[in-house]
Amino acid sequence: MEHRENSFLEQEPVGKLMMKYAIPCIISLLVAALYNIVDQIFIANASYLGSNGNAANTVVFPLTVVALAIAVMIGDGACAFVSISLGSGRSDDAHKSIGSAVVLCVILSLAVTVLYLIFANGILTAFGGTVNAQTFKQAQSYFFWITVGMPFYMFGQAMNPIIRSDGSPRFAMVSTLAGAGVNIILDPVFIYVFKWGMMGAALATILGQILTAILAIWYLCHMKAVKLQRSSFGFHLNLARKYLALGMTSFLSQISLVAAMMAINNMIQKYGALDAVFSRQEYAQIPMAVVGIVMKFFQIVISIAVGMAAGCIPVVGYNVGAKRNDRVKALFTRLLVCEFAVGAVALLIVECFPRQLIAIFGAANESQAYTDFAVKAFRTYLCLMPLATVNKGTFIYLQSVGKALASTLISLIREVVFGVGFALLLPLRFGLDGVLYSMPVSDLLTFVVAAFVLAATYRQLSSPSDLREAGKAVVAQIG
Repeated sequence: MEHRENSFLEQEPVGKLMMKYAIPCIISLLVAALYNIVDQIFIANASYLGSNGNAANTVVFPLTVVALAIAVMIGDGACAFVSISLGSGRSDDAHKSIGSAVVLCVILSLAVTVLYLIFANGILTAFGGTVNAQTFKQAQSYFFWITVGMPFYMFGQAMNPIIRSDGSPRFAMVSTLAGAGVNIILDPVFIYVFKWGMMGAALATILGQILTAILAIWYLCHMKAVKLQRSSFGFHLNLARKYLALGMTSFLSQISLVAAMMAINNMIQKYGALDAVFSRQEYAQIPMAVVGIVMKFFQIVISIAVGMAAGCIPVVGYNVGAKRNDRVKALFTRLLVCEFAVGAVALLIVECFPRQLIAIFGAANESQAYTDFAVKAFRTYLCLMPLATVNKGTFIYLQSVGKALASTLISLIREVVFGVGFALLLPLRFGLDGVLYSMPVSDLLTFVVAAFVLAATYRQLSSPSDLREAGKAVVAQIG
């Protein structure tokens, strides 16, 4: 048999490979999520920032997700493409696609930075930053400095899955941990000691992201399964089209989340102003601050769900390229069980301990109205998390087996049709509570749609003839 790089992905037990690749990926994504969450915790517990600072962080957060969407489209797409290429013995495509991904990431990250700096005030207004004057002022400060560090953030996030595809999930994890460690250490220094406020929180984040980007550059110069050459670093349009198609689901799942968050923020601003409590000026920022906190907890849970699925991409891609769909099916089953378990544990936490969760984000410095709304938000907004985690795992797994169209369509239905649609429609009937109902309703209906695709995928993975055709189809995508 012809020797192929990373051939252990076809030989070792799938359970062992899932642990080996998924755990570092989960940790990497959790740490990436913690950048913004850690900022929010320290901001919330600074008496001179409080819920206004929390609301400002909530306004800026979806704008960082736009940058993340572009980065993961490049990184996850290249990761899947490289894995399939190595599995089918196409090492030339592997190194050129990585070089192309590096070039593309640099160009797009600079473009995002320039656009953000030019249109900052308009962008912040569109995402609900004008809920009150203090929130808008703090959002301006935080957004400016976060934008300055955007190229480093996007580069580190794009290279992380590529490093995993080279067979080094631990290095990908460590590089992200190192950056987050810098952020955690510097946040209290800049916010509490130097009193730099929102600027301090952003600067701590930027310095951590710079370290992660530097470590990624070092790794690119010392890759194992793929050896980069001078010729690697061209745009290679034909390859870019193929790996960007594989990464489109990752992009849409993030960018459509931004559309949903934009709708939610604006509905919160509109219907909060009509609420008997939150129409008062001193309480106006509370709904946006609280929903932002709830979504940060949700992000932690989804980071675990996405990490499990994304960590499997190199394993799945290699086995699809090697036409070992029996292993692909076994891994799929394990993944779905684990996704549901993660969602179930998270649901238990939010239903039983909402007051303890909100206390982490400075509730002691806020009014009773803040705590009461936070408890309701946690218990309502996140009440169907087991379905949400299964949905996310399904999107990414379908992407990794080459079912980009099905994955993309379901993702769009969840985040745009349901996520945006219900966020706009339900408040018409239920007011501010309608914003909270939008999440569980969207996840329930998405699961119904995804169930049909899951059944069809299992049938294909169980048919001997379909197994061969599925492998050929995916390999043909990179031919």
